[in-house]
Amino acid sequence: MQHNNYSVETILKNLNIKALNEMQLAAIDASANNSNVVLLSDTGSGKTLAFLLPLLDKINAQLKITQALIIVPSRELAQQIEKVFKEMGTGLKITSCYGGHKRETEENNLIEAPTVIVGTAGRLADHIRRGSITVDTIETLVLDEFDKTMETGFTEEVSFIIGSLPQIKSRLLTSATLTEAIPDFIGLSNEVKLNFLSNEQKSEEKLTIKKLLSGSDDKMDTLFRLICMQGDKSTIIFCNHRDAVELTSKHLAQMGIVNEFYHGAMEQQERDSALCKFANGTVYVLVTTDLASRGLDIANIRYIIHQQLPHTEDIFTHRNGRTARMEASGDVVLILGKDEYLPPFVDQSMAAITLPKQATIPPKPSWSTVFIGAGKKDNLKKKILV
Repeated sequence: MQHNNYSVETILKNLNIKALNEMQLAAIDASANNSNVVLLSDTGSGKTLAFLLPLLDKINAQLKITQALIIVPSRELAQQIEKVFKEMGTGLKITSCYGGHKRETEENNLIEAPTVIVGTAGRLADHIRRGSITVDTIETLVLDEFDKTMETGFTEEVSFIIGSLPQIKSRLLTSATLTEAIPDFIGLSNEVKLNFLSNEQKSEEKLTIKKLLSGSDDKMDTLFRLICMQGDKSTIIFCNHRDAVELTSKHLAQMGIVNEFYHGAMEQQERDSALCKFANGTVYVLVTTDLASRGLDIANIRYIIHQQLPHTEDIFTHRNGRTARMEASGDVVLILGKDEYLPPFVDQSMAAITLPKQATIPPKPSWSTVFIGAGKKDNLKKKILV
C-alpha cells in the first residue's frame, strides 16, 4: 500500500510494528470506499493508526494547506496522536491545540498551515473564532473517542466546529464503547459501522481480574502490602477524586514506595513530568484519577489497582484498558474496604488475593529524570547538553 510518497511498510517500520491487525485493515478498507465510517473497538486495540492511515490517503502532500482535523476529549490524547503521527515519518506537519498549552505558541504554529490539526474541542473552537485556523480547506474530520468528548460537556463546541467546516467530505468516528445515538450535527449519512468490540472485556489469558479484601475502611495498608507483593512492576492506582490521589501518593511515599501522582488540577508541566517519569521507568507507580483512563498509551503496564471502586461499567472498562494492550498481559485488582461490595457489573465470583504476611518494599528504580527548562530558543542544543 502506498500513501502519496510513503508506503505503509515504511510507516510500520518507523513505528516498530510488524503488521496491521484485522481492525486496522478493515478501517482502511472501509474508509477507502465510504465517506463516513464509525469504528468501535476496544481500548488499546490500535485505533490511532486505524484512522491516521486512512487520513493519509485523503491528503495531497503537495498542498501546503490544512486538510484534516482531529477532535479529541483530552490533551493527553492530542499529544499521543501528534507523537504517533510524527513517528510515522511522513514529513507532513501536524500541530496540537489544547487547554494548558500557550495559545500564542499554538497561533505561531498555525501561521504556516499544518497539514493536520489535532486538539480538544474548546481550544479548537477558540482558534476558529479567532481566525487562526483556515477552515475552508479542511476536507477530513476525525472524532476520536467521540463519546467521551460528548460526555465531557463539549457538545456545543463540537457542533460549532463542524458547522464552521464547509468542505468536509469524509468523517471517521472512533469509540471504545457502544453508543446508541450520534448527534445529527456531525453530519453522518450512509455511514458504515465497524464493530470490533469484544463481548468479553479481555480474553482470560491476557487479563486477570481479582479482588482483595481489606480488613478496615482505610485501605492504605492493604494497598501498600499489595504493591510490595507485586514488586517493581509498572502499576497504575485509580482513585475517584483528586484529594484521594494526593493523599494516597503521599502515604505511599512515606512508606517507601516511590511514585508520582496525576490529575486534572495540576499544571501542564507537572502532568507532563509525572507521565514522563512513569513512562521512562523513573517510577513504577502512578496514582491517578480517571483522567488517565483514556488516551494514555504507555507500554507494558502490568497492574491496574482500583483503590476506589469505579462508579460505572464504562469507567471500569477504560481503567482496565491501560493494561493488556495489544498482545501484552495484565492484572487488575479491586480493593474492597470492610463495608464495600463488588460493583454489580463485575464477575461476583472472581478469585480473591491472599497477601503474604511479610511485606518487602520493592527496590527503587535505577533511573532518574532531570528536567531542564530550556530549549532551542535558548540556544540549548543536544551536543551542548551532552
